[in-house]
Amino acid sequence: MSKVFKALSDPTRRRVLQLLREGPLSAGELSDQFNVSKPTMSAHFAVLKEADVVHAEKAGKSVIYHLKLSVLEEALLGFVHSFALGASAPKPKKETAR
Repeated sequence: MSKVFKALSDPTRRRVLQLLREGPLSAGELSDQFNVSKPTMSAHFAVLKEADVVHAEKAGKSVIYHLKLSVLEEALLGFVHSFALGASAPKPKKETAR
């Protein structure tokens, strides 16, 4: 889960994931959406792959990225459940009269 949150911690990587929600894109198509160098984008892609939230496949000379939404959903749901959100709040202790 910590790798997923590391991947989500950067706005560029979050934007990449948003773009991939529309469908698979090549590394070049994704890089064209940002005003950063290709090596910087490669580093972002590496973090996303390490977190297992994207899948990369070679297509000739291109690399095509696919969003692995199920991995992202599992991590986020696990995070929510770790805080027992939605469960009943503990009842406050009664004060005793003195």
